[in-house]
Amino acid sequence: MITFPKDFLLGAATSSYQVEGGNNNCDWWVWEKQTQKETSQAACRHYDLFREDFDLARCLNHNCHRLSIEWSRVEPNEGEFNQKEIDHYKEVIQALNERGLKPVVTLHHFTHPVWFSKMGSWTNKRSPFYFNRFAQKIVKELCTGVNFWITINEPVVYIYHAYLFGLWPPQEKSAVKSKLVAKNMALAHIETYRSIHNIYKQSGLTAPMVSIAQNVQAFVACTPTLRNKLAVYLRNKIYNFSFLDKILRSRSLDYIGINYYNRGLVETRGWSLKNLLFDNCTSNHHPLEKNSLGWDIYPQGLRDLLIKLKTYNLPVFITENGICTSDDIQRWRYIRDHLANVKAAMDKGVKIIGYIYWSLLDNFEWDKGFGPRFGIVEVDYSTYKRIPRQSALQYAQVCKTKTLD
Repeated sequence: MITFPKDFLLGAATSSYQVEGGNNNCDWWVWEKQTQKETSQAACRHYDLFREDFDLARCLNHNCHRLSIEWSRVEPNEGEFNQKEIDHYKEVIQALNERGLKPVVTLHHFTHPVWFSKMGSWTNKRSPFYFNRFAQKIVKELCTGVNFWITINEPVVYIYHAYLFGLWPPQEKSAVKSKLVAKNMALAHIETYRSIHNIYKQSGLTAPMVSIAQNVQAFVACTPTLRNKLAVYLRNKIYNFSFLDKILRSRSLDYIGINYYNRGLVETRGWSLKNLLFDNCTSNHHPLEKNSLGWDIYPQGLRDLLIKLKTYNLPVFITENGICTSDDIQRWRYIRDHLANVKAAMDKGVKIIGYIYWSLLDNFEWDKGFGPRFGIVEVDYSTYKRIPRQSALQYAQVCKTKTLD
């Protein structure tokens, strides 16, 4: 029997664009219309159904919930804030607190207002100012009901997909722009971190907990060659830890938020930087169980990465961990095995304050559309009916008892 501390946070996550629907002032909404990909449309109708969704989370014994604020709703035109939408999010936060769900609020989860995108998005030197202005507005309005903030979700994932690989809007393929975006996002986080703390201090509130949500991957050498070992070292340094290290130098993290999903099996085919950073095994060596997107399921990788984070001497919060699958037995096994490895890291002295499953609901999974099913709660997109899966009930027992068989 595994036991978690009584104050351990256990819950699930959503992100505004993926569940709300109708975010028509957003760069993703425009991009969807310009491509042949599946469009988000009404998504899960969470904008209207959030109270019912939070009732579900409460019935499933969650004590926290991660969500995001849609920037394009709040500031549809540059410098013009929509108080009606701000009031909506105030109602969302109130609904969480009334149900005993501690809000974990993300300010940037991949999407932007169209006006910000037209100004060059994160390549614009004033982008940290624009983001910080939006963040200050939101934090001033919501601070009395929120203690945990995430400024930016998965900055490295966003940079790779939008500016290096060209998969997401604005579909750039530029190492130079990628570096510039990383610089501006780091500056935005640092400035926003300081703003959030100043707002709480000026309001006479207890100091908040502010971080980013950093995606980390378990990089493993397929064969123990010098080249593969170097590739693993570089990927850990650049992909997993470089952004964290950059903002930590400015002392702008109160905890480390991490998102973890899978293993990367490294097998390089040359000594170029491109080979070292992006080559993976394509021969199905060391096969593992996979999710429906073909990602390797590797629970021990979470434990190993958590132990590496111990050197930062900060609390760690698993802000996303989840699986897309049509097999709910596999989903529960994934949750159970990852929770077991979280506890194993805690037993090694890592201070972990919580675990959030991705996601509460099936939702719109960006460029992959509605196909991937990550939710512990199924969504019937023809009726928008919510149906808790068996894994949701099994996870609910862990949330209630703080124990895991």
